[in-house]
Amino acid sequence: MYAALWRLLPGPRWLKALEALVLVGLVVSALLMWVFPAVEPHLPFDRIVIGEA
Repeated sequence: MYAALWRLLPGPRWLKALEALVLVGLVVSALLMWVFPAVEPHLPFDRIVIGEA
């Protein structure tokens, strides 16, 4: 998968590396801005009960 993406990116090797870094940054920012906040209410991490039977 990564080799196919590398072949699709235009330009010399240094430009491909820069483009790949930009793509990774875009994916990470999209996850942090939209995906994780949308999924967070459905996760059980804030429903911790200790000592209640």
